[in-house]
Amino acid sequence: MVCGLRRVFRPGTLSLPLPPLPSPPSRAAPTTGRGSALGPAGERPAAGVRGVDAPAAAGGGARPGPSAPSAVHALSVAGRKVCGMETSTEGEERADSGPGTVGVRADTAAVPPASLSPSRASDFMQCPLLYRFRVIDRLPEKPSEAATRGTLVHAVLERLFDVPAADRTAPRAKSLVPGQWELLRETRPEVVELFADDPEGERLARWLAEAERLVERWFSLEDPSRLEPAERELFVEAELDSGLRLRGIIDRVDVAPTGEVRIVDYKTGKAPRPEYAEGALFQMKFYALVVWRLKKVIPRRLQLVYLGSGDVLTYDPVRADLERVERKLLALWDAIRLATETGVWRPRPTKLCGWCDHRAHCPEFGGTPPPYPLPVRAPESGGAQQGRMGPD
Repeated sequence: MVCGLRRVFRPGTLSLPLPPLPSPPSRAAPTTGRGSALGPAGERPAAGVRGVDAPAAAGGGARPGPSAPSAVHALSVAGRKVCGMETSTEGEERADSGPGTVGVRADTAAVPPASLSPSRASDFMQCPLLYRFRVIDRLPEKPSEAATRGTLVHAVLERLFDVPAADRTAPRAKSLVPGQWELLRETRPEVVELFADDPEGERLARWLAEAERLVERWFSLEDPSRLEPAERELFVEAELDSGLRLRGIIDRVDVAPTGEVRIVDYKTGKAPRPEYAEGALFQMKFYALVVWRLKKVIPRRLQLVYLGSGDVLTYDPVRADLERVERKLLALWDAIRLATETGVWRPRPTKLCGWCDHRAHCPEFGGTPPPYPLPVRAPESGGAQQGRMGPD
Protein backbone atom coordinates (compact mmCIF):
# COMPACT_ATOMS: atom_id res chain seq x y z
CA MET A 1 0.00 0.00 0.00
CA VAL A 2 1.36 3.41 -0.95
CA CYS A 3 1.63 5.60 2.14
CA GLY A 4 -0.64 8.63 1.94
CA LEU A 5 -2.81 7.28 -0.88
CA ARG A 6 -6.56 7.37 -0.35
CA ARG A 7 -9.21 5.60 -2.37
CA VAL A 8 -12.51 7.47 -2.38
CA PHE A 9 -15.80 5.76 -3.22
CA ARG A 10 -18.70 8.16 -3.55
CA PRO A 11 -22.17 7.38 -4.84
CA GLY A 12 -23.99 10.32 -6.34
CA THR A 13 -22.67 13.76 -7.11
CA LEU A 14 -19.49 14.77 -5.34
CA SER A 15 -16.88 17.46 -5.48
CA LEU A 16 -13.74 17.33 -3.39
CA PRO A 17 -12.81 20.56 -1.61
CA LEU A 18 -9.23 21.21 -0.66
CA PRO A 19 -8.52 21.49 3.06
CA PRO A 20 -6.61 24.55 4.30
CA LEU A 21 -2.92 24.25 3.61
CA PRO A 22 -0.55 24.80 6.49
CA SER A 23 3.11 24.64 5.55
CA PRO A 24 4.16 21.94 4.94
CA PRO A 25 1.00 20.05 3.86
CA SER A 26 0.01 17.11 6.00
CA ARG A 27 -0.70 13.67 4.60
CA ALA A 28 -3.12 13.12 7.47
CA ALA A 29 -5.51 15.75 6.16
CA PRO A 30 -8.98 14.35 5.39
CA THR A 31 -9.83 13.61 1.80
CA THR A 32 -13.05 15.57 2.12
CA GLY A 33 -13.99 18.13 4.70
CA ARG A 34 -17.00 20.16 5.70
CA GLY A 35 -14.99 23.35 6.19
CA SER A 36 -12.09 24.19 3.89
CA ALA A 37 -9.99 26.91 2.40
CA LEU A 38 -12.70 27.20 -0.22
CA GLY A 39 -15.29 28.52 2.18
CA PRO A 40 -17.17 27.51 5.34
CA ALA A 41 -19.15 24.31 5.44
CA GLY A 42 -22.02 24.30 3.00
CA GLU A 43 -21.02 27.58 1.35
CA ARG A 44 -19.57 28.21 -2.05
CA PRO A 45 -16.70 30.66 -2.60
CA ALA A 46 -17.37 34.03 -4.11
CA ALA A 47 -18.28 34.04 -7.78
CA GLY A 48 -15.50 34.65 -10.26
CA VAL A 49 -12.84 32.71 -8.41
CA ARG A 50 -10.80 30.25 -10.44
CA GLY A 51 -10.69 27.50 -7.95
CA VAL A 52 -12.16 24.27 -6.74
CA ASP A 53 -15.94 24.11 -6.40
CA ALA A 54 -16.29 27.74 -7.48
CA PRO A 55 -19.74 28.60 -8.83
CA ALA A 56 -20.10 30.17 -12.23
CA ALA A 57 -20.57 33.90 -12.41
CA ALA A 58 -23.95 35.27 -13.40
CA GLY A 59 -24.58 34.42 -17.00
CA GLY A 60 -22.39 31.32 -16.65
CA GLY A 61 -19.58 29.99 -18.71
CA ALA A 62 -17.29 33.02 -18.68
CA ARG A 63 -13.74 32.30 -17.68
CA PRO A 64 -12.91 34.19 -14.44
CA GLY A 65 -10.92 37.36 -14.73
CA PRO A 66 -8.52 39.38 -12.58
CA SER A 67 -9.95 38.05 -9.30
CA ALA A 68 -8.21 34.73 -9.87
CA PRO A 69 -5.13 34.02 -7.73
CA SER A 70 -1.83 35.11 -9.26
CA ALA A 71 -0.59 31.52 -9.20
CA VAL A 72 -3.10 30.69 -11.92
CA HIS A 73 -1.81 33.34 -14.28
CA ALA A 74 1.75 32.34 -13.51
CA LEU A 75 1.01 28.75 -14.45
CA SER A 76 -0.61 29.92 -17.68
CA VAL A 77 2.47 31.90 -18.60
CA ALA A 78 4.83 29.08 -17.73
CA GLY A 79 2.82 26.55 -19.68
CA ARG A 80 1.23 26.60 -23.09
CA LYS A 81 -2.40 25.71 -23.44
CA VAL A 82 -3.43 22.72 -25.49
CA CYS A 83 -5.99 23.68 -28.10
CA GLY A 84 -8.52 20.94 -28.81
CA MET A 85 -6.59 17.78 -29.53
CA GLU A 86 -3.40 19.39 -30.77
CA THR A 87 -0.73 21.08 -28.72
CA SER A 88 -0.08 24.73 -29.40
CA THR A 89 3.69 24.38 -29.29
CA GLU A 90 4.30 26.77 -32.22
CA GLY A 91 5.56 23.89 -34.36
CA GLU A 92 8.29 22.96 -31.91
CA GLU A 93 9.27 19.32 -32.27
CA ARG A 94 9.00 17.47 -28.99
CA ALA A 95 12.03 15.17 -28.86
CA ASP A 96 10.56 12.93 -26.21
CA SER A 97 7.28 12.41 -28.05
CA GLY A 98 6.17 8.98 -29.10
CA PRO A 99 4.79 7.82 -32.43
CA GLY A 100 1.61 9.40 -33.66
CA THR A 101 2.13 12.55 -31.61
CA VAL A 102 0.86 15.67 -33.35
CA GLY A 103 3.70 17.52 -35.04
CA VAL A 104 6.12 14.57 -35.07
CA ARG A 105 6.67 12.61 -38.24
CA ALA A 106 8.16 9.13 -38.34
CA ASP A 107 10.53 10.18 -41.14
CA THR A 108 12.00 13.07 -39.14
CA ALA A 109 15.76 12.82 -38.77
CA ALA A 110 16.72 11.15 -35.51
CA VAL A 111 18.03 13.41 -32.75
CA PRO A 112 19.18 12.58 -29.21
CA PRO A 113 16.48 12.93 -26.54
CA ALA A 114 16.38 16.44 -25.11
CA SER A 115 13.60 16.24 -22.53
CA LEU A 116 11.54 13.83 -20.52
CA SER A 117 7.80 13.39 -20.09
CA PRO A 118 5.95 11.01 -17.75
CA SER A 119 5.04 8.70 -20.62
CA ARG A 120 8.56 8.43 -21.98
CA ALA A 121 10.01 7.98 -18.50
CA SER A 122 7.56 5.14 -17.94
CA ASP A 123 8.54 3.66 -21.32
CA PHE A 124 12.20 3.47 -20.32
CA MET A 125 11.40 1.96 -16.95
CA GLN A 126 9.15 -0.60 -18.63
CA CYS A 127 11.59 -1.45 -21.44
CA PRO A 128 14.59 0.61 -22.61
CA LEU A 129 14.27 -0.81 -26.13
CA LEU A 130 10.65 0.37 -26.28
CA TYR A 131 11.87 3.85 -25.39
CA ARG A 132 14.35 3.72 -28.26
CA PHE A 133 11.72 2.54 -30.74
CA ARG A 134 9.38 5.36 -29.76
CA VAL A 135 11.73 8.28 -29.17
CA ILE A 136 14.75 7.70 -31.42
CA ASP A 137 13.52 5.41 -34.19
CA ARG A 138 9.97 6.76 -33.96
CA LEU A 139 8.52 3.58 -35.32
CA PRO A 140 4.84 3.86 -36.23
CA GLU A 141 2.26 2.29 -33.96
CA LYS A 142 -1.30 1.35 -34.74
CA PRO A 143 -3.97 3.25 -32.82
CA SER A 144 -5.87 1.19 -30.28
CA GLU A 145 -9.55 1.40 -29.45
CA ALA A 146 -8.84 1.91 -25.73
CA ALA A 147 -6.31 4.71 -26.18
CA THR A 148 -8.42 6.46 -28.81
CA ARG A 149 -11.49 6.25 -26.56
CA GLY A 150 -9.41 7.85 -23.82
CA THR A 151 -8.46 10.71 -26.13
CA LEU A 152 -12.11 11.18 -27.06
CA VAL A 153 -13.36 11.20 -23.47
CA HIS A 154 -10.64 13.65 -22.42
CA ALA A 155 -11.69 15.99 -25.22
CA VAL A 156 -15.34 15.86 -24.16
CA LEU A 157 -14.53 16.61 -20.52
CA GLU A 158 -12.34 19.52 -21.53
CA ARG A 159 -14.91 21.02 -23.91
CA LEU A 160 -17.73 20.73 -21.39
CA PHE A 161 -16.20 23.55 -19.36
CA ASP A 162 -16.73 25.87 -22.34
CA VAL A 163 -20.47 25.94 -21.64
CA PRO A 164 -22.18 27.77 -18.76
CA ALA A 165 -22.02 25.96 -15.43
CA ALA A 166 -25.75 25.31 -15.28
CA ASP A 167 -25.56 23.50 -18.64
CA ARG A 168 -22.80 21.11 -17.61
CA THR A 169 -25.05 18.10 -17.35
CA ALA A 170 -24.55 14.47 -18.28
CA PRO A 171 -26.86 14.68 -21.33
CA ARG A 172 -25.02 17.77 -22.58
CA ALA A 173 -21.66 16.06 -22.11
CA LYS A 174 -22.80 12.91 -23.92
CA SER A 175 -24.09 15.05 -26.79
CA LEU A 176 -20.53 16.27 -27.35
CA VAL A 177 -19.22 12.78 -28.10
CA PRO A 178 -20.20 12.55 -31.80
CA GLY A 179 -18.78 15.98 -32.64
CA GLN A 180 -15.52 15.35 -30.82
CA TRP A 181 -15.22 11.98 -32.58
CA GLU A 182 -15.55 13.71 -35.94
CA LEU A 183 -12.93 16.26 -34.92
CA LEU A 184 -10.62 13.48 -33.84
CA ARG A 185 -11.06 11.75 -37.19
CA GLU A 186 -10.11 14.99 -38.95
CA THR A 187 -7.04 15.74 -36.84
CA ARG A 188 -5.83 12.14 -36.61
CA PRO A 189 -6.93 10.31 -39.77
CA GLU A 190 -5.17 7.13 -38.68
CA VAL A 191 -7.92 6.41 -36.14
CA VAL A 192 -10.36 5.79 -38.99
CA GLU A 193 -8.69 2.44 -39.64
CA LEU A 194 -9.87 1.22 -36.23
CA PHE A 195 -13.28 0.55 -37.73
CA ALA A 196 -12.31 -0.16 -41.33
CA ASP A 197 -13.70 -3.70 -40.99
CA ASP A 198 -16.99 -2.48 -39.55
CA PRO A 199 -19.05 -1.53 -42.62
CA GLU A 200 -22.37 -1.63 -40.75
CA GLY A 201 -21.03 0.58 -37.97
CA GLU A 202 -22.16 -1.78 -35.20
CA ARG A 203 -18.77 -1.96 -33.48
CA LEU A 204 -18.31 1.80 -33.77
CA ALA A 205 -21.74 2.34 -32.20
CA ARG A 206 -20.81 0.12 -29.23
CA TRP A 207 -17.48 1.91 -28.91
CA LEU A 208 -19.12 5.34 -28.87
CA ALA A 209 -21.72 4.12 -26.38
CA GLU A 210 -18.92 3.02 -24.04
CA ALA A 211 -17.34 6.47 -24.37
CA GLU A 212 -20.69 7.99 -23.40
CA ARG A 213 -20.93 5.70 -20.37
CA LEU A 214 -17.48 6.81 -19.20
CA VAL A 215 -18.46 10.45 -19.62
CA GLU A 216 -21.70 9.89 -17.69
CA ARG A 217 -19.87 8.12 -14.86
CA TRP A 218 -17.78 11.22 -14.30
CA PHE A 219 -20.88 12.96 -12.96
CA SER A 220 -21.05 10.45 -10.10
CA LEU A 221 -17.52 11.46 -9.06
CA GLU A 222 -17.40 15.23 -9.60
CA ASP A 223 -19.92 18.01 -10.14
CA PRO A 224 -18.67 20.14 -13.06
CA SER A 225 -21.33 22.77 -12.38
CA ARG A 226 -19.39 23.62 -9.21
CA LEU A 227 -15.95 23.54 -10.80
CA GLU A 228 -14.19 26.37 -12.58
CA PRO A 229 -10.77 24.96 -13.50
CA ALA A 230 -7.87 27.36 -13.53
CA GLU A 231 -6.45 25.49 -16.52
CA ARG A 232 -7.34 22.56 -18.76
CA GLU A 233 -4.95 20.53 -20.88
CA LEU A 234 -2.06 22.68 -19.72
CA PHE A 235 1.38 22.11 -21.26
CA VAL A 236 4.07 22.73 -18.65
CA GLU A 237 7.84 22.60 -18.91
CA ALA A 238 10.59 23.14 -16.35
CA GLU A 239 14.36 22.85 -16.49
CA LEU A 240 16.10 21.38 -13.47
CA ASP A 241 19.43 22.66 -12.16
CA SER A 242 21.05 19.69 -13.92
CA GLY A 243 19.79 20.95 -17.28
CA LEU A 244 17.17 18.19 -17.65
CA ARG A 245 13.94 19.51 -19.15
CA LEU A 246 10.73 18.01 -17.83
CA ARG A 247 7.51 18.50 -19.73
CA GLY A 248 4.00 17.21 -19.73
CA ILE A 249 0.32 18.00 -20.24
CA ILE A 250 -1.89 18.29 -17.15
CA ASP A 251 -5.57 17.44 -17.65
CA ARG A 252 -6.89 19.95 -15.15
CA VAL A 253 -5.54 22.43 -12.61
CA ASP A 254 -7.80 23.67 -9.82
CA VAL A 255 -6.67 26.59 -7.67
CA ALA A 256 -8.40 27.52 -4.42
CA PRO A 257 -8.96 31.18 -3.48
CA THR A 258 -6.14 30.79 -0.97
CA GLY A 259 -3.79 29.68 -3.75
CA GLU A 260 -3.62 25.94 -3.06
CA VAL A 261 -3.26 23.86 -6.20
CA ARG A 262 -4.95 20.57 -7.08
CA ILE A 263 -3.73 18.61 -10.10
CA VAL A 264 -6.35 16.32 -11.63
CA ASP A 265 -5.87 13.56 -14.17
CA TYR A 266 -8.65 11.58 -15.84
CA LYS A 267 -8.19 7.86 -16.48
CA THR A 268 -10.63 5.91 -18.61
CA GLY A 269 -9.42 2.58 -17.23
CA LYS A 270 -9.97 1.04 -13.82
CA ALA A 271 -8.17 2.02 -10.64
CA PRO A 272 -5.15 -0.19 -9.93
CA ARG A 273 -4.93 -2.41 -6.91
CA PRO A 274 -3.19 -0.62 -4.02
CA GLU A 275 0.06 -2.52 -4.51
CA TYR A 276 0.24 -1.23 -8.10
CA ALA A 277 -0.81 2.35 -7.44
CA GLU A 278 2.75 3.70 -7.40
CA GLY A 279 2.95 3.60 -11.19
CA ALA A 280 -0.04 5.90 -11.55
CA LEU A 281 1.22 8.19 -8.81
CA PHE A 282 4.58 8.54 -10.59
CA GLN A 283 2.92 10.56 -13.35
CA MET A 284 1.18 12.82 -10.84
CA LYS A 285 4.32 13.36 -8.78
CA PHE A 286 6.13 14.19 -12.01
CA TYR A 287 3.59 16.95 -12.70
CA ALA A 288 3.82 18.15 -9.09
CA LEU A 289 7.59 18.38 -9.41
CA VAL A 290 7.29 20.48 -12.57
CA VAL A 291 4.82 22.86 -10.91
CA TRP A 292 7.02 23.09 -7.81
CA ARG A 293 10.13 23.88 -9.83
CA LEU A 294 8.22 26.42 -11.93
CA LYS A 295 6.35 28.29 -9.22
CA LYS A 296 7.95 27.18 -5.92
CA VAL A 297 4.53 25.89 -4.86
CA ILE A 298 3.93 22.26 -3.88
CA PRO A 299 0.49 21.19 -5.11
CA ARG A 300 -1.84 20.55 -2.20
CA ARG A 301 -3.45 17.52 -3.78
CA LEU A 302 -2.93 15.07 -6.61
CA GLN A 303 -6.17 13.49 -7.81
CA LEU A 304 -6.72 10.58 -10.18
CA VAL A 305 -10.27 10.14 -11.47
CA TYR A 306 -10.81 6.58 -12.75
CA LEU A 307 -13.86 6.58 -14.98
CA GLY A 308 -13.58 2.88 -15.75
CA SER A 309 -14.23 1.81 -12.16
CA GLY A 310 -15.75 4.95 -10.64
CA ASP A 311 -12.91 5.56 -8.20
CA VAL A 312 -11.10 8.71 -7.11
CA LEU A 313 -7.58 8.32 -5.73
CA THR A 314 -5.98 11.26 -3.96
CA TYR A 315 -2.51 11.88 -2.64
CA ASP A 316 -1.16 14.91 -0.79
CA PRO A 317 2.54 15.27 -1.66
CA VAL A 318 5.20 16.74 0.57
CA ARG A 319 8.57 18.13 -0.36
CA ALA A 320 10.39 14.86 0.35
CA ASP A 321 8.15 13.08 -2.20
CA LEU A 322 9.11 15.48 -4.95
CA GLU A 323 12.79 15.42 -4.06
CA ARG A 324 12.76 11.62 -4.35
CA VAL A 325 11.06 11.84 -7.73
CA GLU A 326 13.65 14.35 -8.89
CA ARG A 327 16.50 12.07 -7.85
CA LYS A 328 14.83 9.18 -9.62
CA LEU A 329 14.39 11.18 -12.81
CA LEU A 330 18.01 12.32 -12.76
CA ALA A 331 19.19 8.72 -12.43
CA LEU A 332 16.78 7.72 -15.19
CA TRP A 333 18.07 10.47 -17.45
CA ASP A 334 21.68 9.41 -16.84
CA ALA A 335 20.73 5.90 -17.97
CA ILE A 336 18.94 7.27 -21.05
CA ARG A 337 21.93 9.41 -21.99
CA LEU A 338 24.29 6.46 -21.61
CA ALA A 339 22.09 4.27 -23.80
CA THR A 340 21.83 7.07 -26.36
CA GLU A 341 25.60 7.49 -26.55
CA THR A 342 26.43 3.78 -26.67
CA GLY A 343 23.47 2.57 -28.70
CA VAL A 344 22.85 -0.17 -26.14
CA TRP A 345 19.12 -0.44 -25.50
CA ARG A 346 18.27 -3.66 -23.73
CA PRO A 347 14.82 -5.22 -24.01
CA ARG A 348 13.05 -6.03 -20.78
CA PRO A 349 10.46 -8.74 -21.41
CA THR A 350 7.29 -8.59 -19.31
CA LYS A 351 3.65 -9.57 -19.67
CA LEU A 352 3.12 -6.24 -21.42
CA CYS A 353 5.07 -7.49 -24.43
CA GLY A 354 1.88 -9.11 -25.69
CA TRP A 355 0.49 -5.63 -26.44
CA CYS A 356 3.68 -4.21 -28.01
CA ASP A 357 3.58 -3.18 -31.67
CA HIS A 358 7.32 -3.69 -32.09
CA ARG A 359 7.81 -7.42 -31.50
CA ALA A 360 8.91 -7.84 -35.12
CA HIS A 361 11.92 -5.65 -34.30
CA CYS A 362 12.59 -7.06 -30.82
CA PRO A 363 15.39 -9.62 -30.26
CA GLU A 364 13.28 -11.28 -27.55
CA PHE A 365 10.87 -12.35 -30.31
CA GLY A 366 13.48 -13.15 -32.94
CA GLY A 367 13.38 -9.71 -34.53
CA THR A 368 16.13 -7.25 -35.41
CA PRO A 369 16.01 -3.56 -34.47
CA PRO A 370 16.47 -1.08 -37.32
CA PRO A 371 19.98 0.34 -37.82
CA TYR A 372 20.80 2.74 -35.00
CA PRO A 373 20.50 6.26 -36.43
CA LEU A 374 22.79 8.09 -33.98
CA PRO A 375 26.58 8.07 -33.55
CA VAL A 376 27.80 5.77 -30.78
CA ARG A 377 30.78 5.30 -28.50
CA ALA A 378 32.03 2.02 -27.06
CA PRO A 379 30.06 1.04 -23.92
CA GLU A 380 31.90 0.49 -20.67
CA SER A 381 31.87 -2.97 -19.17
CA GLY A 382 29.37 -3.74 -16.44
CA GLY A 383 26.83 -1.15 -15.44
CA ALA A 384 23.40 -1.30 -13.89
CA GLN A 385 20.52 -3.04 -15.56
CA GLN A 386 18.56 -0.61 -17.69
CA GLY A 387 15.07 0.35 -16.75
CA ARG A 388 15.08 -0.91 -13.16
CA MET A 389 15.19 2.30 -11.21
CA GLY A 390 13.68 1.05 -7.98
CA PRO A 391 11.04 2.84 -5.90
CA ASP A 392 11.14 6.59 -5.62
